[in-house]
Amino acid sequence: MSSSRTPISPREAHVLVVEDNVSNFVLIARLLAFMGIEKCEWKTTGWGVVEFANTMNRVDLVLMDLRLPHEDGYEALRQIRTHPQLKDTRVVVVTAQGSPAEMEKARAAGFDGFIAKPLDVDLFPEQISRILRGEDVWEPGS
Repeated sequence: MSSSRTPISPREAHVLVVEDNVSNFVLIARLLAFMGIEKCEWKTTGWGVVEFANTMNRVDLVLMDLRLPHEDGYEALRQIRTHPQLKDTRVVVVTAQGSPAEMEKARAAGFDGFIAKPLDVDLFPEQISRILRGEDVWEPGS
């Protein structure tokens, strides 16, 4: 499905990071900035993710933690997929629950990719670049 998507350059990308851990968000934001992604917003819960996304000019990529307060990443994904303007947005799991079983659950739920924590700071920018080019990234933890 994602291979038919138009590639997005990092400089043009608008990214929403849904992550409740401040240090994880700071690391992700720094790595995205290193790649040239300057338009990065942060939401700490899955609750109200669609309403929050609607306040942004546009959303090209959502990086979604699975374990979140109030509503988890799966519930947030369901909300995104039922919203007319957001339903085709790339939504990629970034989680410490990096098992192959969790990855298969995420794939079945309709996520567009899966990146396990702890993030590999050397690999993460390339993973995001591949996602923005429309490639699939499904990489469970070791």
